[in-house]
Amino acid sequence: MRQYTAQEDYVLNTVNNRDVHFLRFWFADVLGNLKSFAIVPNELERAFDIGMPIDGNCIAGFESTQECDVIAWPEASSFQILPWRPNENCVARMFCNIKTPDGESYVSDTRHILKEVLRKASKMGFIVNVKPEIEYYYFESKDNPTPLDSGSTFDLTSLDSATDLRRDTVLTLESVGIPVQKSQHEAGASQHQIDLRTQDALSMADSIVTYKMAVKEIALKHGVFASFMPKPLNDQPGSSMHLHIHLSNEEGENIFFNENDPAGYYLTDTAKQFMAGILKYANETCLVTNQYQNSYKRLISASCLPTKIGWSRDNKETMLRVPGHRPNTEDCARVEVRNPDAACNPYLALAAIINAGLAGIEEGLELEAPSEGKEQSNELAELPIELGKSIELFETSDLMRQTLGDAVFDYLIKVKKAEWHRAISEVDPYELKNYLAVL
Repeated sequence: MRQYTAQEDYVLNTVNNRDVHFLRFWFADVLGNLKSFAIVPNELERAFDIGMPIDGNCIAGFESTQECDVIAWPEASSFQILPWRPNENCVARMFCNIKTPDGESYVSDTRHILKEVLRKASKMGFIVNVKPEIEYYYFESKDNPTPLDSGSTFDLTSLDSATDLRRDTVLTLESVGIPVQKSQHEAGASQHQIDLRTQDALSMADSIVTYKMAVKEIALKHGVFASFMPKPLNDQPGSSMHLHIHLSNEEGENIFFNENDPAGYYLTDTAKQFMAGILKYANETCLVTNQYQNSYKRLISASCLPTKIGWSRDNKETMLRVPGHRPNTEDCARVEVRNPDAACNPYLALAAIINAGLAGIEEGLELEAPSEGKEQSNELAELPIELGKSIELFETSDLMRQTLGDAVFDYLIKVKKAEWHRAISEVDPYELKNYLAVL
């Protein structure tokens, strides 16, 4: 029998001491939907030794490759007891690495795709750090999408009827090791936001997946329904997932920070090149960061949304922003990527954005001047405003094929073309309301 690592020993001991009866193995399909199966404790050592076989034909994006039998290998460092399950006969989870029977990383494992991009960043001397702002809505039920309140940004009154919901969710996130920075009511009726503290990119992608599950589970315990749909209501703001990103070195120093930046943005040349790469490849990454037709209804629903391919400090129309909080400190030297929404696969979205930024560094790109005013942003190119155009731009991208690999790249094109065809061919309520009686 092989020698277990310290982390594996910790998991084995905790399972025995904490009365854990079920171990859930988590992984995401290509579209970012969380998948899971459970094993009993007697199978845990076997899982650490040789993995657990699963049928890839049942998983979106896995069935597009020739290999149908795959192996789920639990990552002991991701072990957590799930606090929304009973205290007796506990349930724990671990994220899995998906491999072939020969032990090779599986081509459709999106977590592995992000790992490869981060490995590239590491070879360049960078650690990638991410802090997200994730928005979502509470509704009475999934069949009755009626908001719970009529509150707005920062409300702390009876208008914000979900205060206890947010509180319970924050406590749940912290109990599974996810550091929370702040929570608040957002601009929409019954729209909320919980911001996480900065983590390395892989840990953050895992945290985002866990965050979404926790929000939904706690909502169900309170008898309501939570949704991360980008634009669930016609007359309310859409929900985004802004991503704050910076690079650091092995000593933890922010490589983006330059206290002597003459422009006053406190950015190094490396930061500017990283931002230039994100902007250069923005059209090509958009299908990954905004993967549903509904995503584009969020982006075109108001004038202050991030549809312009440019950057600024205060112009909310640009897709990149350099926050002005805490000037002349390392905390201000980060780029906020504002177009993604939480309906994306966080592993793929981060892989796409980060690799675009790294390409900017490799190519030595020069960052264009900021677009702080309305007149300046009017001159900027725009992100695609519909899924069909986003597919076209993605389909010709050498960078995205290289980042995601042939299997995931081709699968996304196939499944998104099918979705786009359905979206433009189905009769929607707007057409019935406006045309049926008069035509």
